[in-house]
Amino acid sequence: MNPTKYRTLVMYMEIGSFVTCLCGWVLVCSTLPTEYWNFSEVGSIVLTTSNYYSNLWKDCISDTTGVSDCKDYPSMLGLPGYLQACRALAVTAVITGFFGGVLTLIGMKCTKIGGSELANARVTFSGGLTYMFSGFCGMITYSWWGHRIIAEYLDPHFRAQKFEIGAAVFIGWGGASLLLSGAAVLCYFSGKEGFHSSLPKRTGRTVSYATARTRRTRRTYMLPPSSSRVTLVPPLFYEGRKSRATRATTKTSRTFSRDDFV
Repeated sequence: MNPTKYRTLVMYMEIGSFVTCLCGWVLVCSTLPTEYWNFSEVGSIVLTTSNYYSNLWKDCISDTTGVSDCKDYPSMLGLPGYLQACRALAVTAVITGFFGGVLTLIGMKCTKIGGSELANARVTFSGGLTYMFSGFCGMITYSWWGHRIIAEYLDPHFRAQKFEIGAAVFIGWGGASLLLSGAAVLCYFSGKEGFHSSLPKRTGRTVSYATARTRRTRRTYMLPPSSSRVTLVPPLFYEGRKSRATRATTKTSRTFSRDDFV
């Protein structure tokens, strides 16, 4: 492929992957303040039905009259371990996604902020890895939360109130999937350009030799590089030895005077 066309293709792929990762990061961020991570309805009569829902930070309740009340978790040390781990992973996903966007903006071909093409490709590769780490953190968070809700709901021995998966978990799954897919494309193209191009290029050509033959000798010459054109010509005479043409010329070119015949 033409280098100019390939560079244009890589630029558009980087733009599309960055937009995909940015949308996924925004979806992940939107799930943190969302209250519907899980929900449950309690009551058999319409007028007395209550809705319970909660997220990583607080529990809430509302009734059919529209009155709702939320209460933050009282103590962080008293929370279960899975809830603390989900908090840490969700916050890590948001922070790493932000830095992934900064690195990708610096290294993309369309921004022209960085230095050489090789340095920009490596910065973009770092941004893709950061985005991928953010996506993994988000996917672990929502999968862990959803698995716990499903396990409690299907457990016949669980006597406490059972909940269902809320809308925030589904939004988080979608955002984490966008982060992982966009980061994979970024890492592929930037890694192919940033690391494969730095390897030494090996050429299949070796040093070539040419043999010049004459009647009495055989000599080998090393060919010059292909960039320079030099015509190889065997030597016409050798040191300490006269050619036959020279001796013949010497014999025929001898002059005689009149006194030589007297």
